[in-house]
Amino acid sequence: MYTHEKVTLSVVAKSIARLIEHPFVGEFDPRAHVAGHFFFVPSDTLMRDEAQDLGIHSSHQLYGAVVPYPFVKTKAITHRLVATHAACPSGWSSAFADGVHSAVLPGFTAFSADDARLAAERILTLGTVHLKEPLGDGGHGQAVVRSLGELEAYLENFPAEKLASHGLVLETNLRRVLTRSVGSTTIGNRSIAYHGTQRTVTNNHGLSVYGGSHLICVRGGWSALEGLPMEAEARLAVKQARIYDRNAAKFPGFLASRRNYDVGQGIDEHGRWRSGVFEASWRSGGASTAELAALTAFANDPGLQVVETASVKEYGKPRKIPVGAAIHFHGDDPEEGPLVRYTTAIRALCQVA
Repeated sequence: MYTHEKVTLSVVAKSIARLIEHPFVGEFDPRAHVAGHFFFVPSDTLMRDEAQDLGIHSSHQLYGAVVPYPFVKTKAITHRLVATHAACPSGWSSAFADGVHSAVLPGFTAFSADDARLAAERILTLGTVHLKEPLGDGGHGQAVVRSLGELEAYLENFPAEKLASHGLVLETNLRRVLTRSVGSTTIGNRSIAYHGTQRTVTNNHGLSVYGGSHLICVRGGWSALEGLPMEAEARLAVKQARIYDRNAAKFPGFLASRRNYDVGQGIDEHGRWRSGVFEASWRSGGASTAELAALTAFANDPGLQVVETASVKEYGKPRKIPVGAAIHFHGDDPEEGPLVRYTTAIRALCQVA
């Protein structure tokens, strides 16, 4: 994790501690702490054996998720294999990939160079191919290829063992993309659901990366979210995120208290507008501070039903930070350079008299 991510994760954990009225004890130390007696805020989605070692048996014991296999916590699960007998890791679920097929963009996940070539050949009939490393996040580990020759050049620098263990996502490339955030979070007896949009910024290395999320949060779960007024494109994103979310239960032992889905909407090479889930984030992520701000607002005001929040990440010299914003990190990250992360003040959108 980058330094600013560690700092922000601590902010999230402290916010949860205040929300559920538990003391914050810092980083878990197995030599000093007894497993099973804590609420955990992991930096990553947990494997089932890791959760068991920590005494986690319920989604009410953590902010995040538990999965049975390493690939399940990556974007590798989003697409089907290119053929019935294609290479895949142990535990691969064709049922999940088939179940979410209508909610994602045209694409495949490949675990061998031959499968990647076949997948690219099929997708190129729709236009350029967007390549994504399953472990990449925030816009990192992605490329676009326009031909099989460009794919070959890419694969030459992609280690075969990395491809076999983690895979490579290949999907149709979109232009003028809007990425929507759709999700739900439950902590204790409090739940929210939300929809919103993400912003893209240029980092200190000149790359386009995730720069925060603007959310409309409602008290309650998915049903409450679907009851909100929203534009047709946002409603479709919610529908697709829910399909993805329901199918996650097909993985044995899956449990999650945080469910966040990135839904991409844009134009393909033939001018067709498309919408589909890019990936899931079941761990603490970029929108977490905005989620916690909403949960805290609902806890403080029982009459509040809908609020607007935003998490923001800016690189370099920041523009003026809004008055009332909660600043989580402001300084030089050893790897990322100068940046600021903050959550904006909340605006109530719906209140019960």
